[in-house]
Amino acid sequence: MTIRLLLVDDHAVVRSGLKMLLSGQKDMEIVGEAASAAEALSETERVQPTVVLMDIGLPDQTGIEATRAIKIKFPDVKIVALTIHEDEEYFFQMLNAGASGYVPKRAAPEELITAIKAAAIGEVYLYPSLAKFLVRDFLSTEQPAGEKVNLDGLTEREHEVLTHLAEGASNVEIASSLVISPKTVERHRENIMRKLNLHSRSDLVRYAIRKGIIKA
Repeated sequence: MTIRLLLVDDHAVVRSGLKMLLSGQKDMEIVGEAASAAEALSETERVQPTVVLMDIGLPDQTGIEATRAIKIKFPDVKIVALTIHEDEEYFFQMLNAGASGYVPKRAAPEELITAIKAAAIGEVYLYPSLAKFLVRDFLSTEQPAGEKVNLDGLTEREHEVLTHLAEGASNVEIASSLVISPKTVERHRENIMRKLNLHSRSDLVRYAIRKGIIKA
């Protein structure tokens, strides 16, 4: 199988370097380039790539937003983040947007090639130094012994956050009320939306009313 690649980066020099590296792979073909999120979406539709290499820092929208838009419209297209950003926030946002891999630009060429091939066959590749974020997140959010799971699989804490969100409270207000950080509130919110397959606050409010959590 030939892996069709779309390169998304606003720096022509970076795209040129990637072409030099990846064109030498017998099972890979560069089928398009894009320098912005808008171009990434239109080129994905035009060339139908197997894998999109996505930078996060784009001039019109972030690569995170571009990834989310591509995955909504073309769910079978795989996306690998190739970025200078190595912090936890970007890492989780890209994974939540639907990326199948996350590779820093400082990585060895072999790491990028491995990530592309893994994504192409439906696997996930995380650069080793970044995978620790996922492990730490799992350990920190693992359900404590005795904590009940209720209401469509939500934990008690998620149920509390859901109630506050449905009542219109902001992340900062919820964090203050529950004595947790706003970042933790946001993580709970993402988990709630994912578990309940909701896509907006209005969806969440309707769900809460339907379940009797709040009154209309």
